[in-house]
Amino acid sequence: MRPIYMDANATTPLLPEVFEAMRPFWIEHFGNASSIHQQGQYARAAVDHARESVAKLLHCRASEIVFTSGGTESDNLALFGTLSEGSHLITTSIEHHAVLHAAESLAARNIEVTFLPCTPQGLIEPAALEAALRPNTKLVSIMYANNETGVVQRIAELARITHANSEAALFHTDAVQAAGKLPLDLSPRGPLKDVDLLSISGHKIHAPKGIGVLFVRRSVRLAPMMHGGTHERQRRAGTENVTGVVGLGKAAELAQAWLATDGPAHLAALRDRLEQGILAQVEECGINGESAPRVANTTNLYFDHVEAEALVIALDLKGLSVSGGSACQSGATEPSHVLTAMGLSPARARASIRFSLSKLTTEEEVDEALKLIPTAVARLRDLSPTWHNTAAAVA
Repeated sequence: MRPIYMDANATTPLLPEVFEAMRPFWIEHFGNASSIHQQGQYARAAVDHARESVAKLLHCRASEIVFTSGGTESDNLALFGTLSEGSHLITTSIEHHAVLHAAESLAARNIEVTFLPCTPQGLIEPAALEAALRPNTKLVSIMYANNETGVVQRIAELARITHANSEAALFHTDAVQAAGKLPLDLSPRGPLKDVDLLSISGHKIHAPKGIGVLFVRRSVRLAPMMHGGTHERQRRAGTENVTGVVGLGKAAELAQAWLATDGPAHLAALRDRLEQGILAQVEECGINGESAPRVANTTNLYFDHVEAEALVIALDLKGLSVSGGSACQSGATEPSHVLTAMGLSPARARASIRFSLSKLTTEEEVDEALKLIPTAVARLRDLSPTWHNTAAAVA
């Protein structure tokens, strides 16, 4: 059987329709979108069309879309572009490192940072946010869907609480893992009307790597991180990545169409089939964040008495690609900060595997994975002294 890919939260394959939309802008229509000749204006029209497509996915104005190099830059621009010395930032202990490390850097610049804890299910309590808000709070940054567990936060409520309790605070959400999986309505009367800034990344929704977006509500003043030309309404200098922008625009159109079908429900059914099949066959195994709302494609399971890295390698040798957590932390010796924040022991956190499906995942692939996973776990447990000690104690 061909290789099975279940690491979509790390990256997704480029869809053929996206590649075909991009292809002409590498070869025939290679102009700089800031040039006034025909080649340049053809590129400008393509960028404008893509901007409209992304705006439709997010239900916002095209002028509120800022193209960046990806989710990390979008997150950094949201934080560094709104905070200054003496202000207060509230974020959480379970953010992606694009936010966590940015927050640590800001703390070194005399910006006060509060890291909110999460519940054992990986949720941020609204009461905790309300209690943390201060008169000098300038920004609250809470991710929409967690990249490791798939747990979805009550972003609309958290954003509303922010504005209800602070006149000065803005609300940002890293929606990299939510885009293309959940409806995102940022319109003035939509569910996310209180969200001021929102980040997405192209390669998580079947667009290319190296392109992303920061939604900036038109009332928000944003200081640029990069200085040069007047690109992106003076919010992000640099010649536009036209091919990437076009690819993201096409991917946004496809994602919007998929969300309007039973696509998310079908994907959730595949995820549930995978979970239930594993739990039925493997002892001392469970789901991290099981009772919390989760995006349709993601499950994070612990396999006690197994090292996640060893299981990832064992499955890879059988043609199944999965992850021990965030791809950005691959090779790290420390257990996942997300899982330990949820209260998992270091041993259980190191025994946890993330399976993240995509719209391309098939039932046949799930069924084949269900043949490979129990066998791989059993072989690794045969080598585990803690597994044998547990079995002996039970006997």
